[in-house]
Amino acid sequence: MASCPFLFTPRSPPLIATHRRPTLASRAHLPVSSRSRLSRREGCPCRCASSSSSGRDGPQERPPRSRQRKQRTQRPSRDDAIDPVGFLAKHGISDRAFAQFLRDRYKALKDRRWELHSRLIDLKEASSGFELMGMHRHRQHRMDFMEWAPGARYCSLVGDFNQWSITENCAREGHLGHDDFGYWTIILEDNLKEGQEPDEYYFQEYNYVDDYDKGDNGVDVEELIRRMNEEYWEPGEVRSQKSRLEVVAKLYEQMFGPNGPQTDEELGDIPDAETRYNEWKALQKDDSASSLPCYDIIDNGQEFDIFNVVTDRVSFEKFQGKSPPLAYWVEMRKGRKAWMEKYVPAISHKDKYRVYFNTPDGALERIPAWATYVLPDAVGKQSYAVHWEPPPEEIYKWRFGRPKVKGSLRIYECHVGISGSEQKISSFQEFTSNVLTHIKDAGYNAIQLIGILEHKDYSSVGYKVTNYFAVSSRFGTPDDFKKLVDEAHGLGLVILLDIVHSYASSDELVGLSLFDGSNDCYFHSGKRGHHKYWGTRIFKYDDVDVLHFLLSNLNWWVTEYRIDGFQFHSLPSMLYTHNGFSTFTGAMEEYYNQYVDKDALIYLIIANEMLHELHPDIITIAEDATFYPGLCEPTTQGGLGFDYWVNLSVPEMWLWHLENVSEHEWSMTKIMEVLVSINSNMLSYVENHNQSISGRKSFAEIILQKEKHSNSSVDDGLVFRTSSLLNLIKLITFTTSGGAYLNFIGNEFAHPKRIEFPMSSNDYSFRLANRQWELLDKGIHKHIFNFDKDIMSLDEKEKLISRGSPNVHHCDDTSMVISFTRGPFLFVFNFNPDASYQLYSVGVDEAGEYQLILNTDETKYGGRGVLKSNQYMTRTSDNRVGGCRNSLELTLPSRSAQVYKLVRILRI
Repeated sequence: MASCPFLFTPRSPPLIATHRRPTLASRAHLPVSSRSRLSRREGCPCRCASSSSSGRDGPQERPPRSRQRKQRTQRPSRDDAIDPVGFLAKHGISDRAFAQFLRDRYKALKDRRWELHSRLIDLKEASSGFELMGMHRHRQHRMDFMEWAPGARYCSLVGDFNQWSITENCAREGHLGHDDFGYWTIILEDNLKEGQEPDEYYFQEYNYVDDYDKGDNGVDVEELIRRMNEEYWEPGEVRSQKSRLEVVAKLYEQMFGPNGPQTDEELGDIPDAETRYNEWKALQKDDSASSLPCYDIIDNGQEFDIFNVVTDRVSFEKFQGKSPPLAYWVEMRKGRKAWMEKYVPAISHKDKYRVYFNTPDGALERIPAWATYVLPDAVGKQSYAVHWEPPPEEIYKWRFGRPKVKGSLRIYECHVGISGSEQKISSFQEFTSNVLTHIKDAGYNAIQLIGILEHKDYSSVGYKVTNYFAVSSRFGTPDDFKKLVDEAHGLGLVILLDIVHSYASSDELVGLSLFDGSNDCYFHSGKRGHHKYWGTRIFKYDDVDVLHFLLSNLNWWVTEYRIDGFQFHSLPSMLYTHNGFSTFTGAMEEYYNQYVDKDALIYLIIANEMLHELHPDIITIAEDATFYPGLCEPTTQGGLGFDYWVNLSVPEMWLWHLENVSEHEWSMTKIMEVLVSINSNMLSYVENHNQSISGRKSFAEIILQKEKHSNSSVDDGLVFRTSSLLNLIKLITFTTSGGAYLNFIGNEFAHPKRIEFPMSSNDYSFRLANRQWELLDKGIHKHIFNFDKDIMSLDEKEKLISRGSPNVHHCDDTSMVISFTRGPFLFVFNFNPDASYQLYSVGVDEAGEYQLILNTDETKYGGRGVLKSNQYMTRTSDNRVGGCRNSLELTLPSRSAQVYKLVRILRI
């Protein structure tokens, strides 16, 4: 009290509330940095470090701050520049009920943010659960394990390290146990080696990475503490306390003497606080030897303000000149070599373990939800987690930085397991060695990986995820995956992950279903918690701890494995209680009726805000077949905040035409309506894994008709028909996309076989679970790959799909000709399978000379080479065609497309 006396009147709470102070229970699972920030915020309210003086002798009263100045210095509110219905006017949506739904959703979003931040401070803390959850080595000689299981009554770790004992390593009293939110903490103390003495100080830290640290220099800890006291504290400032009541007793003696009154009658009247303070202050005037800072409080009847604490200049400058003696604390920390000489790890690298729960329904053994590496059991019935803590010399060291995408996004979608030519599951190492260079040479700048998260059922393609923080062990180790990502970055390729937060596996032994014995831990209970058709579980998106898990999962892959973005898989499964299995008519009412899950929408908003706030260069893609309004609009304008959205109707449209409509009856108008109806931020693809995995055939297989046609027996007509049609479809899909294009592995060279994962229906065969890379240099497949490669390289050079939206000038169902412009480029397509056109008039707005830069009819693409070299440059005439002021007379062979570039402008 002598060092910092203060009197104040409590201030009423501000109108704009800041983050509520977390409860003691919630602080248990906050990172150390957060706890330290909390302790600083909850310290002495006088804020001595923020005080200042007027420079005169003795303390001077500071004039009170005006109310206007206080308002200016307050942190801006989240509500600034936010319009929950801002994107509606942009898209011409005038549905009042939907606008009201967006306003109600924004109110619920603010409540969810408040609830989330009340527990976890901010988005960074809310998405950093992996720093504490799961298994982590502490700076002291121990391992900390934390798990969330609110329905459990007892929690322990079992594994190789304790001979699978359910009682040896448990959450017990004295080791935190569990808090009010159901977070269990287990501490595994490292074992002393024989003949070693325990550390003298409980706070002794070790640096597990470096073999030598300052703490290994032999300086005695007592000597370091003495140096700290002499350097930092002033004489008389350090006072030892034997009891927490010692200060109270001394204050009592100071006020009432050694033999103070024992009853209320002896006590008499106590002077008011200000009188007692003035009397105490008068006693301090003659104490010139005191080195304590001279703080004072000026009480003029106004509201207490921590910035109005007054101190003298000498004390202020002395305080400002001091810094905590951190160097000495660092010098106390010993290195890894010292730890290895003294301790044996409680759990070693590659040890197997599981978490054991005692629940009202009995005992359970589970794979920890935050486990980072999971392997199947030897008998194949039960999996186990693997403690992954390689020694420093074996830790993967990153070599390359993250590349940035400039211009359009050209995505190569891959499944690692089927990426080899052999009939087996390919590994990360094989993919890194054999496939990465092909992707780079093919002209793509991004890789989208599916099936990376651990899943028990290989035939699910990786979509029935069991362990969200673990890479799939069937492909390799975590370090193998890090090398894959690093080598891709070295080639300039960004890595996107197909993340499945819309549902989870219902497996109860490996996954999260009934994790702690209760049915509502991670998932909704009842029908809402089960997918209607896929047998999977639906997350409880309104629960703070589930949000903590999902947000941390996103941040984990970016932080630990340097992932550059995510495609959020199958959003309809989470956005609607009918899981998207309903007929959509396009009516706005379908986007805000009783079947819409508002909590799932709020989660997606928070997830995008978190990712783009912590990682500004991140890429997020929405896979939503229902085209929910505002997918790629800013969250401040009522959108969901994605960077791109996948137009799933494009591949379905092509598939329907190939299977059900004769080529002579294709409607150019209907095709263009699907391709360019909503072009902004649109990711397009011709065919992806869904069409070849879901019991269907690949496009090449459909066009070639029968599997019996080998590459050598196909006649020239069928070769031309296949290559020309696939090239046409690929080019028009690519050039009408909204800045992003996706191709599934093998489709760049027209893989002739579908994909079929091993399952009971095919006797678990791998015959169709691979890629036939040997076809790259053969016949029709070589022609189609040459064309695909040239498209990608042309976009890399000319930025074809990064120049605004397509401007369609001509679309004729009779002639089956389409033409449109995009910037200085003209695209002309002749889908007619029989008719070729000489001097076909195509309208253009800009008069000038146009050069042919891409022609699908070239022989290297499987075409017939009708156009000659002298036809590669053409000049406009002033004939008006299709509403355009100028036109070109072009030769259009059947089933061909041409791309022209305006190289010279003619002014008339």
